[in-house]
Amino acid sequence: MDTDDDIARASRAKRGSPFLNTDQAAAYLKISTRLLKRLRRAGKGPVFRRHSRFVQYHIDDLDAWSGERAAREIVQ
Repeated sequence: MDTDDDIARASRAKRGSPFLNTDQAAAYLKISTRLLKRLRRAGKGPVFRRHSRFVQYHIDDLDAWSGERAAREIVQ
């Protein structure tokens, strides 16, 4: 295990939960809640977890999903 990564995760956990609900995750990504729900249903959105009946997104998963979509130009 990478100790630097473990330390960073522990630091984030001390500040609060790294998990966001759908509304918080959408705000974090600067997209609408409706779009995030649509992407989730289509299997094209960020990785999510179900904790009981609640959908939760981990901040690292949101960053990874966003990073995968980085582009330098628009391809049509």
